[in-house]
Amino acid sequence: MCGLNGIFAYRAEAAPPSREELIMSRDHMAPRGPDGCGEWWDKTERLGLGHRRLAIIELTDLGHQPMEDDQENVIVFNGEIYNFREIRSELKKRGFHFRSDSDTEVLLKAYQYYGRDFLKHLRGMYALALWDQKKQSLLLARDPFGIKPLYIHDCGTTLRFSSQVKSLLAGRAIPREIDEAGLVGFFLFGSVPEPFTIIKNIKSVPAGHSILFSIDGPNEEPKPFCLVADELARLEKKPVSQTELDSEVSKAVRDSIRAHFIADVDVGVFLSAGVDSCALLGASRQSHGQELQAVTLGFDSFENTSDDEVPWASKVADLYGAKHHIARITQSDFDQNLESIFASMDQPSIDGLNTWFVAKAAREAGLKVAISGLGGDELLAGYPGFKTIPRLHLIGRAINAFPLGRNIAQSFISISRLARTKPKLHGLPCYGGSFDGAYLLYRALFLVDELDQFIDPMALREGIETLSAHWAQSQQNCVLPSSSNSRISALEYVTYTQSQLLRDADWAGMAQSIEIRTPLLDIELLREVGPFLPKIKNKQGKAALAATPSTALPEQLVKRPKTGFVVPTAKWMNNALPVNERSGTNDSISKGQASRNWAKFVAEKYKRSLEALV
Repeated sequence: MCGLNGIFAYRAEAAPPSREELIMSRDHMAPRGPDGCGEWWDKTERLGLGHRRLAIIELTDLGHQPMEDDQENVIVFNGEIYNFREIRSELKKRGFHFRSDSDTEVLLKAYQYYGRDFLKHLRGMYALALWDQKKQSLLLARDPFGIKPLYIHDCGTTLRFSSQVKSLLAGRAIPREIDEAGLVGFFLFGSVPEPFTIIKNIKSVPAGHSILFSIDGPNEEPKPFCLVADELARLEKKPVSQTELDSEVSKAVRDSIRAHFIADVDVGVFLSAGVDSCALLGASRQSHGQELQAVTLGFDSFENTSDDEVPWASKVADLYGAKHHIARITQSDFDQNLESIFASMDQPSIDGLNTWFVAKAAREAGLKVAISGLGGDELLAGYPGFKTIPRLHLIGRAINAFPLGRNIAQSFISISRLARTKPKLHGLPCYGGSFDGAYLLYRALFLVDELDQFIDPMALREGIETLSAHWAQSQQNCVLPSSSNSRISALEYVTYTQSQLLRDADWAGMAQSIEIRTPLLDIELLREVGPFLPKIKNKQGKAALAATPSTALPEQLVKRPKTGFVVPTAKWMNNALPVNERSGTNDSISKGQASRNWAKFVAEKYKRSLEALV
């Protein structure tokens, strides 16, 4: 796990890259890589590559980056390749020699042998930039789930890229102009939807894509090599019994865990009271065979309530013999760390505080790597949305099937109490008529017609137009699965999971120099379990995951209502405001309204963090 960046002045008329800019951009990411740093320049000094290292595999200097091979190809790489030893073994049979035990060196040799198709052989999380000396071309690529970020800014003559948006800004060559689509997207979803960012003209490299730049500029549009939605769409559907599902999930999850424990340092586990992390701890202990360290976050505000994760997490840690670290967070902790949190937050998000604090606790426990249960709900139909979204779609279709049905429904909602307690219901007649619209309604934080309260009308119009055009184009380019479960899963993977959960895990974990690994977001696991997804009902998927450890999880834990990991940010934020600015009492705010209030707070605090960025 690391941070990478670079500057490529690909056109002759471009000004030569500035070493000062490269280093400022690189060293803004020092927490991502406290174990070392490096830079490399091509002979013409038209391309500079920077790297910050968090040493996880091959702890010696043989793993140092930027790394160059015997063909003068050079790579900077962020992430982990979990099957690098299998690839290396295959390449050795074909006559390749290796001088290190580094997955980075394997990437260079795999590129030599397979060319650009080497990306199709990788199992892992990664973002990379690889310079081909003979072809004078630069390849950028990102893993299929988008676990690792990679951002680019192309002004038409010079390409700049980095693992962080704020890293690019720290180089002082890119205007800090807010992107309308990014801002509107944040208020719609609580995070900035990819490929947009909060800064104009900085975009994400799409997940599962690569981009090739030559000395003449970008040779093409981003080229897909592995798309999660396409994988789900083409998987053969299989009927499912609980026994068969238990067997397949258990086998595939254990295989993913074995891969994700490859490291030359200790690997811990983020442990909540959810089935995902508890099952991963049990299966990890079984696979690893040694005592593991587990880290749990608790909040004083939730003690002795159903939202407290600590009691169940403690029982599971005892069950599997884990060394358990519990960090209890107070309002004072929030107040004292607030500025640091927003300085670390790479793009505005209503989530991520829990990850920031649990990563901090992991670092204080001496860990560098932690396993997260992120991804289980998408894979095994665990979110409430797998039930709610089809229902919203059914109601929306019924409303729109009758003349004036939409108008009548909107009038009824407006005069009912539901209009006050569930403001998004206003959008049901409009959005519920299509499946994707029902998904948008389910995941939306605000609806479009609410945004003029706090976004300039012109910026709002431009943002909506840009987002709409992008989504229309995306639907043409992406084949979504036909079954309800698989379609929702695909939408979750490419929106909520990618733009919020994974991005938050990256910035919040890296702020504490903690690598977060996600065994339930694994391409091989998806291919094994995905065929069962269309037929999974109720809690079948989570029951199968719970049965993965040889000592199964307690039945009472598995049957608990799903609550999600709750953080009392609304209460903390409300307490920090003057009395006349608070949104009612802490007890009277619904979770939905709390998230909306928090989003406005985040937007303002994030803006100030940009102003403070040196």
